Amino acid sequence: MNLSVKEIFYSLQGEGGRQGEASVFVRLTGCNLTCAFCDTDFNGGTMMSVDQVLSEIGSYPCRWIIWTGGEPMLQLDDEIVSFFNRNGFSQAIESNGYYPLPGLLNYTVVSPKGDIGYARTINPKVNEIRLPVRKGDCLPELALLPEAEHYFLSPVFTGERGSTQENIDYCVSQIKRDNRWRLSVQMHKLIGIE
Repeated sequence: MNLSVKEIFYSLQGEGGRQGEASVFVRLTGCNLTCAFCDTDFNGGTMMSVDQVLSEIGSYPCRWIIWTGGEPMLQLDDEIVSFFNRNGFSQAIESNGYYPLPGLLNYTVVSPKGDIGYARTINPKVNEIRLPVRKGDCLPELALLPEAEHYFLSPVFTGERGSTQENIDYCVSQIKRDNRWRLSVQMHKLIGIE
């Protein structure tokens, strides 16, 4: 079992329902989407066996893995998730929801992208929906999304103070209109950690 890995790093979860928790991030390469606002370099990478990944993440004092990308479901499957479970790790995933998620994951985050993404999300129930939102984006009806414990609006960080603030302000206004949503600001970008 091999994975194409862009990077492995130890940090705090910067957003969503597990914000602030220590986690080992395993960023896998590749994505099935090309979102204009994507802030992640998920190209390139190194082929690693699951034993090599286990050896590297085992050096950190943390038993939580967050599978991220790109789109980790282009590579992740039940066999790989089961391998890390057997080795004592709890696992979360951050996915666009276009592919079925392995059942053995401990925490699932789906971030559907755009109108077609809402309709294509095929996982009926997840822990968290986290929508990246720019000023003026039309939000989906919750009925179009998977059932979740948490529904977050996540303002897109543009790198430009004014437009980032506009995105934040827009999310706040939308949450005030429909308080089933909650705000998830990318804390890691605000405090300057990976």
